[in-house]
Amino acid sequence: MLTALYNAASGMKAQELLIDNTANNLANVNTTGFKRSRVDFADHMPNTLRQPGSAVSNAQVSPTGLQIGTGVRVVGTTKHFLQGSPEPTGNATDVAIRGDGFFQVELPNGETRYTRAGAFRVDGPSGNLVNADGYFLTPQINIPQGTDLSKITIGVDGTVEGVQGGSDAAPQNLGQIQLATFLNPAGLSSEGSNLFAATPASGDAVVGTAGDAGYGTLIGSHLESSNVEVVTELISLISAQRAYEVNSRSIRAADEMLSTATDIVR
Repeated sequence: MLTALYNAASGMKAQELLIDNTANNLANVNTTGFKRSRVDFADHMPNTLRQPGSAVSNAQVSPTGLQIGTGVRVVGTTKHFLQGSPEPTGNATDVAIRGDGFFQVELPNGETRYTRAGAFRVDGPSGNLVNADGYFLTPQINIPQGTDLSKITIGVDGTVEGVQGGSDAAPQNLGQIQLATFLNPAGLSSEGSNLFAATPASGDAVVGTAGDAGYGTLIGSHLESSNVEVVTELISLISAQRAYEVNSRSIRAADEMLSTATDIVR
């Protein structure tokens, strides 16, 4: 009977984590480039009272075993890197990725992080493109003084061009945005601020040109929206809540049976 209590308690704890994850997905429904997470569950090692196939006589084996489960556990969270919808912004330095790949940004300590959020702006002192936190886009794209920011264009291959010296001047090549891909993007570590860090699970970044085989293309003046689907998350929320309630009823039922058992000896 105590096993039932612990089993139900593990189920309630698992559903709490599922609700926490779902709430985080919903909270980031409007976060640029956000990728939803899914919670993965697995059962605990069962309590084996009789092994399947164990001998019951000299010539026979048991066709089934006697194994009682010991609850559930959360084994991990998986990021779903499905494409979010590109939304027009009218800002020339905004850029979205259509397909696989991540932008690279450099932290103040020199480390590289990866992101799908392409809301880049021009840093006044340096003239380089930076993200919302001021981290430099890698490789650095420098926008010279006098460049008309409204006339900056970003091609599908990441080529950045700008116009200087009046509207009749020819566009100048200012650099090229490169993308990074990973063998296992789900193995990336979420660092907050729309940033990911490479891990042994993700493998090393493979840097290349947008539009090449295995790399997505770029869309200028657009941002990638979150891939969270509100309806799907609400269904998950309701399902988790109901599962939590059912597990609490299991605890109540086990408690009532224990109470009945103890009343016998009174």
